[in-house]
Formats: sequence, structure tokens, C-alpha cells
Amino acid sequence: MSHCCTFTISNNCPYTIWPGTLAGSGSPPLQTTGFWLDAGQSVRIPSVPAGWSGRIWGRTGCKFDANGVGLCQTGDCGGRLQCDGNGATPPASLFEITLGSGNEQDFYDVSLVDGYNLPIFAAPRGVHGSCNATGCSSDLNL
Repeated sequence: MSHCCTFTISNNCPYTIWPGTLAGSGSPPLQTTGFWLDAGQSVRIPSVPAGWSGRIWGRTGCKFDANGVGLCQTGDCGGRLQCDGNGATPPASLFEITLGSGNEQDFYDVSLVDGYNLPIFAAPRGVHGSCNATGCSSDLNL
């Protein structure tokens, strides 16, 4: 049996961020690969398929024109609002996940392997079993 899940991405920072997404090898891109979130806003990405693998990160200090072309101070992904298969330019705090299929487990982490630009915190909800929250909710740059 195969299940899908919903990612909810919330901006708890006091300024706008521009999340980006990148599917891993063999995984389809999510419905959106880049968007903006004003302070306090959230967005839901529904129907993420079982077995999906990839990364989500936040970009800061972005300026895009009407065609979605521009740059970000941190986490830029090829100079576009939609990352379209481009990963984050360091520094970028990452959420990495591989969803299990059937009865297999999900694996996720918050990684600073590409540097740090934003506090990032992952908290699974509505799951069976014991899944722990992970990440850092404090700004390490202060």
C-alpha cells in the first residue's frame, strides 16, 4: 500500500523568505520548486508521493522581476524564483527527507552541510509511531 503526505512550510521569521525545493534522483519535482512566504505565512504542498526524496530550504534577500528572474543573497538556485532542478548555493540550511513507501520508514534531517542561513525546524504531524522533531529554531547568526 502506498501513501502520500503533505508538507506544510511556515515562515516564523520576522521577514520574507523564499523557500526552494529540489527532488532527489528518481523523484519527481514537487508542485512548486520556489515561492515566497511573508512573515507568519504558511503554504501546504499536498500529494507528495510515497518514496519521494529531496530537499527544502529557505532563501533570503531575494529580488525577482515579473518573469521570476533575479537573485537571492543566500540559498540562491540559479537566479530564478522557481528552482527547476537547481539546488541551493551555500550558505543554505537544508531540510532533507526520504519518504518510505508501503510500511517502510521515513528518514529526515536538518542539515548544515551547505552552511547556515536560517533557523529551520521540522516537526512531523499525524504520523504513526514515534517521530521526533529536529532542527534549530534559534538564529545562529545572532
